[in-house]
Amino acid sequence: MIEQRVMELKQIIAGSDGRNAADRRFERAVDELVNAVYDDIDQISCLPSRALFDLFVIKVLYVNRHSRDAGVIDYLGRLLDTCLYAQALFPVDESGRPRMLYFSDVATGRAPDGSARNTFEAYRGYADHALVLSGVFGASVPRRRPAARGPLRRRRAGTVDRGYYVTTGRAMYRMASRHRLAEETQERPTLEKLAEHFEVYADALSEMGERYLLGFDTNLIADKMLDSINEYRRSGSDRHLENARRYAALLPLDTARFPSFLPREQAH
Repeated sequence: MIEQRVMELKQIIAGSDGRNAADRRFERAVDELVNAVYDDIDQISCLPSRALFDLFVIKVLYVNRHSRDAGVIDYLGRLLDTCLYAQALFPVDESGRPRMLYFSDVATGRAPDGSARNTFEAYRGYADHALVLSGVFGASVPRRRPAARGPLRRRRAGTVDRGYYVTTGRAMYRMASRHRLAEETQERPTLEKLAEHFEVYADALSEMGERYLLGFDTNLIADKMLDSINEYRRSGSDRHLENARRYAALLPLDTARFPSFLPREQAH
């Protein structure tokens, strides 16, 4: 059901390409779907990862930031789905250890998976890598350390930071958009948008990472917990009480104020 409704939202976006169709009805539909993702916390969902990524991209970019480009929405959902495994972002080196990619790797013709293809794929692949890294994982990218003074120079070079991937990622999307294969693959308009508004997309992915991928929407979880508590009070069903405890386990609650609704191992 969620997958089908996400596809319907994408069809609306595609049919309104060039303008933003996120009116109140559209926003409400997106919020209902995001809310539904957190339903039945005691059950395992078989929802395809692509549908989840598409939904979260629509929420943080199309609804929250009023994006108007259907191609970018689809591109980012597809990109996130391909980055589901760590090796897509951190390819292994010759010794089998995961490594970071840098701007200098583009000169070797490598794509993010380490394969040698063509310059277009190398440009686009590095830019994709930089966007996800500076967006979803932006908080984990090493920050530039204060450089200490040395006897032969005033400052010592620091490590790369998020700004490094923003700058180089934008440049590589621009290079990819100018390649002849950008026209053949019909990706030129999308790549140009990704280059022009790189930081907007990185910020949207950062919000997504914090609220939905690497963390939880605490306001939504709190509402779910309170709904379960109210259902338990109304029906007396142990299922609702267990759900309330599961939602509570995801929140930083004061155990002194809510001991009866915390998981048993936390309440004692």
